[in-house]
Amino acid sequence: MRFAGFVIVVMCFAALMACNSSQRLTASAATQAGPATVEVTPVIAKRLDLKVNLPGELRPYEVVAIYPKVVGFLQWIGVDRGSHVRAGQLIARLVAPELVSQRAEAQSKAEAAQSQLAAGQAKVAADESTYVKLHAAARTPGVVAGNDLLLAQKAVEADQAQVKALSDNVEAAKQALRTVSETEQYLRIIAPFDGVITERDIHPGALVGPNQPIPMLRVETLQHLRLIVPVPETYIAVVPEGSQVEFTVPAFPRQKFMGRIARISHAVDAKTRTMPVELDVNNPGGRLTPGSFSEVMWPVRRPGPSLLVPSSAIGTNLERTFVVRVRNGKTEWVDVKPGASSGSNTEVFGDLQPGDQIVVRGSDELAPGMQVKAQRVVNIAHETPQKP
Repeated sequence: MRFAGFVIVVMCFAALMACNSSQRLTASAATQAGPATVEVTPVIAKRLDLKVNLPGELRPYEVVAIYPKVVGFLQWIGVDRGSHVRAGQLIARLVAPELVSQRAEAQSKAEAAQSQLAAGQAKVAADESTYVKLHAAARTPGVVAGNDLLLAQKAVEADQAQVKALSDNVEAAKQALRTVSETEQYLRIIAPFDGVITERDIHPGALVGPNQPIPMLRVETLQHLRLIVPVPETYIAVVPEGSQVEFTVPAFPRQKFMGRIARISHAVDAKTRTMPVELDVNNPGGRLTPGSFSEVMWPVRRPGPSLLVPSSAIGTNLERTFVVRVRNGKTEWVDVKPGASSGSNTEVFGDLQPGDQIVVRGSDELAPGMQVKAQRVVNIAHETPQKP
């Protein structure tokens, strides 16, 4: 037993000595190997001019929900969903019996006022004739009393004032009649512009009015559309207004369409961090449909040169996004904000200068202050930006 214990102690001592020897050899080898070798490439300054794919939505250039102006019954409707209409075309007709009564009443009042005016004008003519005759007779002394002449003159003036009041009544009655007649025009529903009926929620015999919850009809344009593109704030430095932009739609995946940048909101949405931009799209054949999703090849340009690095050089961890710069044989992290991608390169914003040597494959394994040996590789940032 004592001999066995002695053997075990000797074996443990030998193993410990072998382990220490192995560690000394590993440390010696690491010392001989020196700093780790990393591939580096310089930061390149180049003007960015590329295209990125952004989502968009086609909308009608004009859209109108048609509600009745007056309360009435739908007597006739000549369109349905999908019907093409022209501006000014009669598309529906209402009937309102109370408007007929109002028009008859207004017509009667206008005629009565006109009759009263005619009677007043006849009385003025008669009194003026009497006054003229008395005035002529008064030239002969003693024929006409002065008071009679004065009374005749005052009667003419009173008649003239009455005629003026009656004229005002006639004009008011005519205006009331015109108002009813104009209101009757609202019983005729006409198309506001050339387009297509996209909704119809009414049928003949239904009672309709201006306060109903849903419109009678909805008219949209097809020949001219708006393409709404929410442009991320990263890409809004230079928006080329008036430029032609290509886009595709799922219905025609192999065909490209064109739109012209026409309206820019110049305001970034605080929730989405995008700026709505509208493109005008001509659609003479009606192939494109409002409401369709589209993929827009958006042009990205900058007012000056951008800093480009290989996309693989950008490292991330839970706290920061960075590239690893090598200076005097030591690593340092530089916080960056990625921008647009151009082929295998990415635009970055941060405390970098053109020519700075950065590690091609950024990783948090390369801690700041680590001694490394830089090996320069072909600068892929010189590649021509590709258009996705």
